[in-house]
Amino acid sequence: MTTDASDLTLHTDGRAARIVLNRPRALNALTHGMLLRIHEALDAWAADEGVATVVLTGTGERGLCAGADIRALHDDAKLGGARARRFFRDEYLLNLAIARYAKPYVAVMDGITMGGGVGLSAHGAVRVVTERSQVAMPETRIGLVPDVGGSHLLAHAPGELGTHFALTAASMGPGDAILLGFADTFVPARSLAAFTGALATGDAAETVREFATEAPAAEIAAQREWIDTCYAADTVEEILDRLLGCGVVEAKEAAEQIRAKSPTALKVTLAALRRARTHTTLAQTLEQEYRVSCAALDTHDLVEGIRAQVVDKDRNPRWSPAALSQVTPDEVARFFAPQPDGGLGLAAGLG
Repeated sequence: MTTDASDLTLHTDGRAARIVLNRPRALNALTHGMLLRIHEALDAWAADEGVATVVLTGTGERGLCAGADIRALHDDAKLGGARARRFFRDEYLLNLAIARYAKPYVAVMDGITMGGGVGLSAHGAVRVVTERSQVAMPETRIGLVPDVGGSHLLAHAPGELGTHFALTAASMGPGDAILLGFADTFVPARSLAAFTGALATGDAAETVREFATEAPAAEIAAQREWIDTCYAADTVEEILDRLLGCGVVEAKEAAEQIRAKSPTALKVTLAALRRARTHTTLAQTLEQEYRVSCAALDTHDLVEGIRAQVVDKDRNPRWSPAALSQVTPDEVARFFAPQPDGGLGLAAGLG
């Protein structure tokens, strides 16, 4: 999980400091070294009176960031996961630093923004989406659980919308991302160059007011009735029963999407979101996510899920356990147990 200097560009442009993710062939997937360099730069810019605003963008036409380098995560998990645990620690501490940053942090979530890309952007002061934005927390596809503070955002989304997107791993368009609290500002893609250019000299808030336009309607809003009813159930099994029994085509499709995911990851995800609803701070949820992600490194499903999606690309993961009924409450509880290293040291009271 190292990085090459060319993977990331850090520079100042007038009064704006710029973070440019530069791995377009890998959809700007994050390495450990990239995270460390970003955190170091943020600390330096916080103390630099010449920097008024920080701007995050990505190179390439496809999107801001596809998330972490999960191929590297797969390889390290097979060796015991020591490097992956350090990656998670530094990633989540960076997510919290972004959320607490004292200067305007503007994230341009153009195109695909998933997983770790959400962690770098959705906790900033200004979260910009365009008509091309596709925002997702797709972790259940690979036997993992929404992290990088994503479970915090999903847990506090309106009604049960967050539960729906967490379990199905579906993508949000720009309107959906704003409705769920992952973004707050819509700027048409054709205006992005002028918008980011203006941040070099202008006040961030004034620049946002100048370039922001009305966002497209949230596509998921029309589905709220069955989503709130079906996903309010206490178990994944009951959620599936409600989805299949409510007579709505979209609900049946959601059930089929959920059935393809790791049974263990589904049950832990639901438990994580319900617990995160009781958290009052992002720090509490990040502490919980660290426990869950580290526990996932010791499971069969994480390695198998990445194998199926990224390594062999057969899209045919063989989950173990293979059925929801085989995932016991004790197995779910194991994911929330304190880690031997003491965790992130951010929040007490998780139990």
